[in-house]
Amino acid sequence: MITLAVISLSVGKYPLSLEKLLAGDEMQRRVFWMLRFSRTIVGVIGGFALGASGFVYQTVFRNPLASPDIIGVSSGASAGAAAGILFLSGTPAVTLSAFLGALIAVILALALSSLDKSGKNSSIVLAGIAVHSLAQTALMALKLTADPERELASIEYWIMGSLNGISGDSVGANLSLCIVCLTVLFLLHRQAVLLSADEGEARMLGVSVGKMRLAVLLTATLTVSAVVSLTGLISFVGLLAPHAARMITKSNRIGTMFLSGCLGGALLCGADILARSAAQTELPVSIFTSLLGAPFLIFLIARRKKTL
Repeated sequence: MITLAVISLSVGKYPLSLEKLLAGDEMQRRVFWMLRFSRTIVGVIGGFALGASGFVYQTVFRNPLASPDIIGVSSGASAGAAAGILFLSGTPAVTLSAFLGALIAVILALALSSLDKSGKNSSIVLAGIAVHSLAQTALMALKLTADPERELASIEYWIMGSLNGISGDSVGANLSLCIVCLTVLFLLHRQAVLLSADEGEARMLGVSVGKMRLAVLLTATLTVSAVVSLTGLISFVGLLAPHAARMITKSNRIGTMFLSGCLGGALLCGADILARSAAQTELPVSIFTSLLGAPFLIFLIARRKKTL
């Protein structure tokens, strides 16, 4: 991850020179700090957040295919971003709109699941499917009202995911929220692992299952929402990184969660480097994460692995 972050600082259309940077060239400094450094930090922290959150989702749901999509984060963020592009102006407004869309979708999914007093994970999944369908309907309605030449293209590009356009002015609040939420997730690691056990066993160990599940999932969702609202939808990072970490460590301990975050950061940084350098024009990051993620998903389905 660190190696790819260093490479990321040097990749781009505008050539940077270490000699000119050290000499204090104003343009070189602005490009480095406002664009390259900010983009690299988002790649590292954002990828780390997606990887660690994916580990939490898979652990809590006891499902190797669990991801933020399972409770409507991505679809809510997409609908929110589309509304921001249509009715607001400026990147910060679209970012905030996407974040609010993701948050509303998750709160709605958790509220619907609370109607089922059994507290089973299946109720959250079913509620997430319902909210996902609702958000997709809202997204289609917003697309129909969009200007095909300008607004519709912006919506589609946002949905594909990209770190293009990230600058030092737009990342502070999102990354701060990411770091706070990640800290909480690591502090709650033991509880997340206990939630993956049988509900009766978790209660015997002193875990308030319903409240703790809500706290862990809401924190993980806030983490993902902070990233997705800034970068657009990034596919498969939260799915690939936790599996790769478990294959390496053969465990579900806190070190595996940290490794999952590191692998997520490496994956997003690497994909962003390819997105900037593989063609004359910048490509969406999700193209490259999907090139890895889709075959890996087929591999998981072929194995029919039903437990972590």
